Amino acid sequence: MKCRTLHSWDVTPREAIVIQGRLARRVRPVWDGRPVRIVAGADVAFPDRSTVLAAVAVMTYPGLEIIETHATTTRCTFPYVPGLLAFREAPGLLAVLETLKTQVDVLMCDAQGLAHPRGMGLATHVGILVDVPVVGCAKSRLCGEFGKLGQRKGSKAYLRDASGKVIGTALRTRGRVRPVYVSVGNRIDLRKAIEIVLACAPKYRIPEPLRAAHRLSIGEAV
Repeated sequence: MKCRTLHSWDVTPREAIVIQGRLARRVRPVWDGRPVRIVAGADVAFPDRSTVLAAVAVMTYPGLEIIETHATTTRCTFPYVPGLLAFREAPGLLAVLETLKTQVDVLMCDAQGLAHPRGMGLATHVGILVDVPVVGCAKSRLCGEFGKLGQRKGSKAYLRDASGKVIGTALRTRGRVRPVYVSVGNRIDLRKAIEIVLACAPKYRIPEPLRAAHRLSIGEAV
């Protein structure tokens, strides 16, 4: 997978916020209508404070059969700062994505996209730097509020910021379990992102590409 370099990763937290503001203007929440045949899931883990283990699992869609997997270990030098996690995790994630041989149609990250205080979660940041559409699918909510959410699979409630703008959705991928939080990374719209997340979660709360990537990131076989 091709990854662009638009800025240095060796920056201070204050510089990182400026970079986020600049990159946010590049986000395109529009789906181009391409057929989706291959999806990938990406996740990261920290074996220790200064090490990032990034993993990616590539699957057929909608069959969800594994085609390719990779895991890469890199060093992490950026401090833990809420809202700036991309500067800790993205370099390792991009390194493992560059090892992929399969052409991916959609990438799913265990992260926020636009559902971020500055609209620049890890999924959005990575989405600007790679050449495929990216979806953010997080296990917990970072910001925004949502209303009543039904208990059935597929139930959703839009996540809105303080101004009322839709920044994502709380989505029930299984009946009567906690929702996941889906938001646009880049080059996809929210409707299509929801569709893909649901199709990738036939049995479990977490979509299969992310489940596989997570297992890889903690050293388990898939």
